[in-house]
Amino acid sequence: MTNELEIVAAVFGVISVFLSVRQNIWSWPTAIVNVGLYSVVFYHSRLYADMGLQVVYVVLSVYGWYQWLYGGKNRTELPVTRTTPKVAAILFGAVLISTMLIGTFLHRGTDAALPYIDSTTTSVSLAAQWMMTRKLLENWLVWVAVDIVYIWMFINRSLYVTAGLYAVFLVLSATGWFQWRQSRSAAEAAPAIP
Repeated sequence: MTNELEIVAAVFGVISVFLSVRQNIWSWPTAIVNVGLYSVVFYHSRLYADMGLQVVYVVLSVYGWYQWLYGGKNRTELPVTRTTPKVAAILFGAVLISTMLIGTFLHRGTDAALPYIDSTTTSVSLAAQWMMTRKLLENWLVWVAVDIVYIWMFINRSLYVTAGLYAVFLVLSATGWFQWRQSRSAAEAAPAIP
């Protein structure tokens, strides 16, 4: 059952990220289906931080859905922007703190398979997902880094379909970086409407 569920979840994951690369609003509802299915897969694989991450992803997906539609000036569509140094520093600090807290909890309080790696990927993913909800260009670079670690972790846990999915995510994340950067450049070059 878990393997079939993993395959269905992976399909929804690819669709969701593909739509995100294209800045398509339907990426958010497909993401909600994806993370709901993966919460079950990760529970059975004892990747508890990643299971909990899926719950947070549902909340972030609803938030992102709203932000992409109405988060711009005057409740318009949100444009792609750059991450400010201040936001980057806050996110870095939040990732460090949450990695230590979650990792310590998983190590001491559960039978988690890879408590500190699981907590690191979870914390970095939360930061990247929040960045995506705000259409911050650099979210894709963060995803590239965390996808590499996820591929190793999922192979370690014999989640080969999911490891393959994250290899696809890695390619899509690199593509997302280039497409969003191009979109941002085109928007900056467009003449202002009086």
